[in-house]
Formats: sequence, C-alpha cells, structure tokens
Amino acid sequence: MIRRNILLAAVAAFALVVSAADVIEFKSGSKLTGKLVRIEGGSIIFDAEDVGSVKIAQDKVARMVTENESTIQYADQSEREQAVVNMSNGVYTASGKTLDMGKVKAVNPEVEKWHGSANLSATAARGNTVSEKVTFLADIARRWEHDRFTGNFGYYFAQSGTDHENKTKNEDRIALELQEDHFWATKIYSYVNGKFERDGINNLDYRYRLGGGLGYQWLEGQVFESTGKWSFSQEVGMAYIKERYEHQKDDDRATFRYGHHASWHPCWLDKLVFTHNFEYLPDVDDWQNNYLIDTDIGFAYELAASWQLLGKWEWDYNSNPGPRTKSSDFRYTLGLGYKW
Repeated sequence: MIRRNILLAAVAAFALVVSAADVIEFKSGSKLTGKLVRIEGGSIIFDAEDVGSVKIAQDKVARMVTENESTIQYADQSEREQAVVNMSNGVYTASGKTLDMGKVKAVNPEVEKWHGSANLSATAARGNTVSEKVTFLADIARRWEHDRFTGNFGYYFAQSGTDHENKTKNEDRIALELQEDHFWATKIYSYVNGKFERDGINNLDYRYRLGGGLGYQWLEGQVFESTGKWSFSQEVGMAYIKERYEHQKDDDRATFRYGHHASWHPCWLDKLVFTHNFEYLPDVDDWQNNYLIDTDIGFAYELAASWQLLGKWEWDYNSNPGPRTKSSDFRYTLGLGYKW
C-alpha cells in the first residue's frame, strides 16, 4: 500500500512537471516541449527538452502555450508588463488579452549588458610595390532603462613605395567618439558627446569637439513584418570645436549640430544588419561657408562563433580645409570582426 502511494505520488509529480512545460506546435504538425526563453525580432528563442536552445521563425509556428508569466517590454513605453504569453495562428495573447506584437520590443528581453565589436582589415604587397594598409574599427554600447552609452574608435594607416626604404604614407588617421544619452520621456532624450580626430595626411594635428543637445528616438528595435527591425533617431544641438593644422595657429569656434542614426535588420536575412550615421556641423558665425559633414553607410553579416564580416563607406567633408589639402575624404573598409 505504501509503495502504491509512493508510485501514485511520483506519477502525479511527473505529470505536474510535464504539464508545466511550455509547448510549441509547428504548422507541419510536429511539437517541441521545453521553456520559452525570448521573443524578439520576429523569432522565438526556445529551450527545447530534446534539442536544446533553438531559434524559430514565428511564421512557422501554429500554436504556442506557456505556463509561466513572461516580461513584456514595449517599444514605445518604458514600463514592462508581466503576463502569460500564448500564440495561436499568428495571434498573440497576454493573460487572455490580444497582444499587438508590432508594439512590443521583446518578450523576456535580454539582460542589459555591454556589447560591441572589433573589426580588422589589413593588406600588404611585396615586389615591384611595397605597401601596407591597416584599418581597425571598434565600437561599444550599452542601453539601460533611461540611459544609453555609445563609443566608436577608428585607426587608419597605409603606406606604399618601391622598396622598404622609400615608402610614403597615404593614410594616417585616428578618430574616437563617445556619447551619453539620457531619456527624459519614452522617445525624448538629451545627449552629450565628444570627439577627437587626428589626420597626418591632412596635416590635422588635432580636432577636439564637445557638444550637447536633444534627440528624438523615432524607432528603437521596432519590428515591421514586411521589412524587418528598424531603429532611427535624430539629434539637434550645439558643439564647441578646437582644432589645429600643422604650422597653423589654434582655431576654435561654436557650431550648430544636426545628426541622425539608423539601423535596419531585414526580416528575410536575419544575419545581416545595415547602419547609417550622419552629422552636419555648420559654424554659428558663417554657417553657409564653414561647416563639417561626417557620414557613413555600412553593413555587418554574422558568421559563425560571434565572428562577422564588416563593410563600411565613410565620407568626411570640410568646407574650409587646411593648407594644401582637399575638402573631401573617402574611406572604404571590408574586414573581419568579432562581436560580443
């Protein structure tokens, strides 16, 4: 009798564990049991009992049933909601109420942490031409509930000639930019940023820039079924610039600043992301004839084991360059990087 009761209790406990498992049923009819990890960017991350962690496209799922509450983070509001999230035939519900996934940034969002990448491009030639070219690009970022930090670093070096003793530098540039944003409302934020540049080819000994202003986050990781995941922000403010060209006196000035930042993660290629940044800084006293433009367009394609292929086009324009230098500088980069 005691053994029978123990057996019945064990069976009941096993049934309770099984019933507590989350279930995903595919349109093909197959099923997975396990635990919902996260829903983000049109994909469901699921820890399956049989195959481990898997990433599932939402359009392949006919039904999802979960037992425990999940954290719902909305794209257009800072507060979060706790609810049991289920899905049937493409329609999500949160504790029985219809959930508009177009307004949701993530279900069970990842713990906020530092992330970034380091990317290297290098070429060399020997023989009739002796040359070396190295480009190193790195970035770092973190997003908190009301704050965001971003940083970017670039090092560009190239030289070429007919032999080791007779080489000329073609590129010698360093750039470092940091920005801190504070969100006062869902989409409105203030920012402070600073940038340092040195360019040996343009005879720029240094250029320091410090500024601040207001920004508006139109989209932040918002998913559209037809195109994918988008982020887009615009900023306006003021900046103070201090610079010196070789054999010239220091120059300082106040400028206005307009900038925007965009990223696009296409829904049909989940390993690819495109980015675009733009800055326009006209002189307060002579905005028509004295201004700077910095812009770039790039892509990153995710390879295996956190490695990525990076491509980038950059354009810097100075309407009032230093002596014997041109206004425009173009840079092209294609290299391998590590992302974390």
